[in-house]
Amino acid sequence: MIFKNIELAVKHIPPLDNDFIAIAAFNREYLKLAYEPLAIAIERENSQRFVYDTKIINDGNHDSADEFYIERLVKLLLWAVGGFRITICGNEKIAGFIKSIYNTGGKREFDADFMSNVYESKFEVVNLAYEEKPESSETPVSLSRDLSGCRIGFDAGGSDRKVSAVIDGEAVYSEETIWHPKITADPDYHYNEIVTALKTAAAKMPRVDAIGISSAGIYVNNRTMVASLFRQVQADDFQRVVKNIYLNAAKEIGDVPVVVANDGDVSALAGAMSLNDTNILGIAMGTSLAAGYIDKNGNITGRLNELAFAPVDGKENGAWDEWSGDLGCGVKYISQDAVALLAPYAGITLPSAATPAEKLKFVQDLPIEKTAGIYESIGCYLGHALALWRDIYDLHHVLLLGRVMSGAGGDLIIATAEAVLCDDYPGIKGINLHLPDEKNRRVGQSVAAAALPRVR
Repeated sequence: MIFKNIELAVKHIPPLDNDFIAIAAFNREYLKLAYEPLAIAIERENSQRFVYDTKIINDGNHDSADEFYIERLVKLLLWAVGGFRITICGNEKIAGFIKSIYNTGGKREFDADFMSNVYESKFEVVNLAYEEKPESSETPVSLSRDLSGCRIGFDAGGSDRKVSAVIDGEAVYSEETIWHPKITADPDYHYNEIVTALKTAAAKMPRVDAIGISSAGIYVNNRTMVASLFRQVQADDFQRVVKNIYLNAAKEIGDVPVVVANDGDVSALAGAMSLNDTNILGIAMGTSLAAGYIDKNGNITGRLNELAFAPVDGKENGAWDEWSGDLGCGVKYISQDAVALLAPYAGITLPSAATPAEKLKFVQDLPIEKTAGIYESIGCYLGHALALWRDIYDLHHVLLLGRVMSGAGGDLIIATAEAVLCDDYPGIKGINLHLPDEKNRRVGQSVAAAALPRVR
């Protein structure tokens, strides 16, 4: 029993994390008792707005459950959609609660400051009557899927960088190189690594017609707004080097079209291209958790899709994210970090001096019989998370990419996630999970990135 009169019953619990509380399962039971309508509107740039209708109990006997449900839901919506204004429609008390935590000194001060910087607007929480709730209004963005000509595709991950030389749709060269951007403060290190990768790919083709870049973070007009990839870089150096790092690196190759996109959106684009379909959530499980979505019309929505910082675990001592300061967020459950966190519970001692990527490789080199519990636990996390995300995204397909999905462990993750969806959420139908072939799991992101620009 988590809260008074709300008891969870799920068939699938992570074998190495028996205390895991699936927020999706809690929401399901909570809403059986809820009856008072409430809407949450998240507003972002150009007056775009996402509105989510729900209900709360609000009977005086479930105050903690009401607050937990709404607080975690607002956090999910904020990071999935992105925005600088939250409007709570239907309950002044709940609006005041949310405002108190998204304020200076509040539990979600980081989130408020982050969104304020991204959207360059003051962050605020507004209260309205339910009858005054606004309408949803979003403007989808169309991406190129063209692979004609000679293109470079670059994927900047947190522990490795991938680059591909692509000629008329065929990857004639691909390489994957370990690097350490998240622990390096010198922006020249980042710049030189990016330029080296681009020049390596350029040397494999007779010319370069376009450069597409997939990178963790938030990018506006190909400029870096916020990115954990460069978290150690000081503010002055960020403005001087990182803000235009990809545009300047591309200039060293030539005056060609350049497009920089969030790696989650490129994951979704890769899924749309490989499956030739729409309604696709692409997930890249690497150093972090990147996500992107292709809607029913084959466009991206312009939402943030930063599911790494959206909560999936409701237990009080959930895994701590050192960047956002929150507990139970996807970055620690559906990523490379999860492997390292779960390994000790599987009786595996990791090399203490190893990098996160080296720890993952160490685990992946062990017999699957010894590591199965790790992958089953991650698959369980993923299945419950998909049930939660399904409330926001109209999903037909989920494409799973990234180093964590390589080898037998990836197969075990997807099998476990499918079992969770089938057994614990039988009302959810029609979500198909996909693994690309082994080569594309590792370099498919960079090839898809090559399709971003439109050639002149």
